[in-house]
Amino acid sequence: MTLLAVEHIEVRYGGLIGVADVSLEVPSGAVVALLGSNGAGKTTTLNAIAGLVPTTRGSITLGTERIDRKPAYAIVRKGLALSPEGWRLFLQQTVERNLRLGATPVADRSRQAALLERVYAVFPKLAERRHQYAGTLSGGERQMLAIGRALMSSPKLLMLDEPSLGLAPAVIDFLYETLVRLRREGLTILLAEQAIEMALEVADYAHVLQVGRSVLSGPARQIARDPEVQRIYLGVGEIRAAEPT
Repeated sequence: MTLLAVEHIEVRYGGLIGVADVSLEVPSGAVVALLGSNGAGKTTTLNAIAGLVPTTRGSITLGTERIDRKPAYAIVRKGLALSPEGWRLFLQQTVERNLRLGATPVADRSRQAALLERVYAVFPKLAERRHQYAGTLSGGERQMLAIGRALMSSPKLLMLDEPSLGLAPAVIDFLYETLVRLRREGLTILLAEQAIEMALEVADYAHVLQVGRSVLSGPARQIARDPEVQRIYLGVGEIRAAEPT
């Protein structure tokens, strides 16, 4: 079943086109990679899906409902959460306060304690740092906090924008192991990345963007095996396909 369908969206910033023509699908329970070089339109696409920037053409459907004309606060309540590039944390608030703010869209306040404990189980480092200010955390810990805050809204679909950017290899490995675990627990994930090899290793499907347009879609293993795709669209060498999980 398709959880998210994006069809021919366009996003304009005044006279500039941020995204010209992007289409993608995210099946329920899958990890889908949104790939492309810097400036390809990945962040704009995620922001449009989350309702942070308006579309000027096309449609975005979550489940069976059009969401492309809804505000961000309404979209997150329907089960879609974005962990943005650059984290956007409240640096003068504690780790736990940042996490609790992520649960604001959850109508049933009695669920907040269970959601918090789930995040601490996923990211034990955050439990250790729960009383520290977010501004004192390392880059890897801030990324964990940004993802944890998104998980606090109990999403059906988690969108991640460049989660590996600027992080040490060991931290990246841990984050991707966590994403695999969350997927096995039933969470659907849309992942925008420049770390092509890592993204294709965990993804079921991939969509490639180039200068604001969708240029290729298919199973992640198929894209990983195609050296011409790597050379033309991604600017890297052939990538080793992941083994089945």
